[in-house]
Amino acid sequence: MIEVYTDAASSGNPGPSGIGIVIKKEKEFHEFSFPAGNLSNHEAEFHAVIKGLELCNEKFPNEILSFRTDSKIVVDTIEKRHTKNKIFLPLLERIQELAADFPYFFIKWIPEKQNTIADRLAKSIVHKEKNNLSRGE
Repeated sequence: MIEVYTDAASSGNPGPSGIGIVIKKEKEFHEFSFPAGNLSNHEAEFHAVIKGLELCNEKFPNEILSFRTDSKIVVDTIEKRHTKNKIFLPLLERIQELAADFPYFFIKWIPEKQNTIADRLAKSIVHKEKNNLSRGE
């Protein structure tokens, strides 16, 4: 089983956003961070799960996946398999599509203090993106 920890950070709402992902397979840890564009924090949280699924599809196909996030709205939306939010709907559909490639996909809410590495990765990319913007890059 693969454990995947995801988190997102945004500077502003919406604003420059980043996602952090930690993938744990047995005793191996893989850390990733990506800019997510100009999103709200909730949107970025969904994008973190999507990117985590894409990474698992590429690096760990056909594995059982256990995702963990500190975003209750993401967990609730995925577990209910429904949202009335027009922004979240295509993100939920993409998650469902990607998750269908795996034999089992679980997601559970964890407290922020159990998600510190993914949080650090997400915040570091936001900081880097803000610095690039302030330098006009």
